[in-house]
Amino acid sequence: MSIQTAWQATFDFFGELPIVVETSHAPLTSDAGLLVFRELDHHLGMTAQFAGALGDARNVELVDHTLLEMVRARVYGILADYEDQNDHDTLRHDPVFKVLADRQPDGAALASQPTLSRFENSITIKSLKRLRDVLIDQFIASFETPPLSLTFDLDAVDDPAHGAQQLVLFHGYFEQYQYFPMFITCAENDLFVVISLRPGAVHAALGADDDVRYLVERLRRVWPNVRIHVRGDAAYGVPWMYQACEELEITYTFGLSANATLKTWTDDLVTQAVADFAAQHTPSRLFDVFPYQAGTWPIQRTVVVKAEANACGTNRRFVVTNRLGAWHYPEACYDAYADRGESENRNKEFKVDMAMDRLSDHRFVANYFRLYLHACALNLLVRLRRVVADPPPLDIITIPLQPGSEPTAAAPDPSAPASTPPQPLPLEAQPADTKKRYYQRRRQEDPLGEGQPCTWRSLVIKVAAEVTVSTRRIVIRLSSSWPNLDYFRHVCDRLFAHIRPVTAMG
Repeated sequence: MSIQTAWQATFDFFGELPIVVETSHAPLTSDAGLLVFRELDHHLGMTAQFAGALGDARNVELVDHTLLEMVRARVYGILADYEDQNDHDTLRHDPVFKVLADRQPDGAALASQPTLSRFENSITIKSLKRLRDVLIDQFIASFETPPLSLTFDLDAVDDPAHGAQQLVLFHGYFEQYQYFPMFITCAENDLFVVISLRPGAVHAALGADDDVRYLVERLRRVWPNVRIHVRGDAAYGVPWMYQACEELEITYTFGLSANATLKTWTDDLVTQAVADFAAQHTPSRLFDVFPYQAGTWPIQRTVVVKAEANACGTNRRFVVTNRLGAWHYPEACYDAYADRGESENRNKEFKVDMAMDRLSDHRFVANYFRLYLHACALNLLVRLRRVVADPPPLDIITIPLQPGSEPTAAAPDPSAPASTPPQPLPLEAQPADTKKRYYQRRRQEDPLGEGQPCTWRSLVIKVAAEVTVSTRRIVIRLSSSWPNLDYFRHVCDRLFAHIRPVTAMG
């Protein structure tokens, strides 16, 4: 038997009194904020559905850690910024992580890094196909009523690799060895709907037509009349994507790379934009629309061009679309395409904040599964973000009325029926400066409603707590002086109002 003395460290910089640091025997955690995610997950069943799609060939009598426990350990670890399996050699003893996995805080430890590694490497291609359906099923379930229209953004990101992973290849454009994953996200609710991990040297649109076909077919089984629009940058402006969308009878807007013919046809528009800028000393944006048929296209398609001139010079951009409204409203069509830039924020969250690029298993299929784990974590955050969102009203900024709704100087007719007061334009139709002011105000008043994962970690997730267990309950004590306690309370209030009947609260 060995008797160890209590560890202490003493600091004397305070002057009047020494500062003594020592260990505590109380069970503590640094990630108590994950409890709100677990409560929403319990209501939605996201990790349970995820784990249910995986095949478990192990002998049940010899299993210490279920697939669901390991899925939750990894998903909640990613949410709390623990993207490595190695992190779980410590987290497996954390009382809150045990609770998240449905174990008693003082119960047996969770899965270690070797166990999690074997878990990820046991995943089969059949399981990946089932996970594809799980993401789509969860997307469909996220709508309380059938949507009238949906907009999907296609994008690919580079994922540099630094080991000997399978199918890591050199990409000439990015000048690195990498994977080249592709995502389909929904503009209406920010969820990741389809993800694909691909070898590093493929075309950016490789397989995108198959993914779109599968997604559209699945959605139309549930919502036969939903209108679907697909957007993507010039990497997706290729013949097989046009053909797929046209065969599916969905609308699309893709970026189109400039060539000598397109430049010649639009030189006059650029010249006019430059002249307008010189005369008015304000940025000039001009638009035009025309039919165009490239040499590899079997038919003519509609092309919209934007010609811009400002103090930085000129900017000319093209998109190809099958939206009928483009012939009457080319500027609105182009601006709707430019709104796809918001999906790049989701990609940034996925790659940077959720460490999606941490695909360091050797097997390609194992890394594909890792991509799904990270997507599950981000989708859970997106769902909670929508539950707690509390955007300020539009009238916090000056919003112009709809055209023609300005009051006139004529006296009102007392005998005339009461008219509906003029309504402001919706935010989406407001000028860029107005939308910018509103979003700046929203970030101040509703930091969690659209908060990045790092914001959620600093304001909610990363909080120390003491965990105690009695025969009647598990108590997790937060510090009453925690500066972000009000944010945590707000999240809990919104969450409980969302998942429980109001009459049950009190």
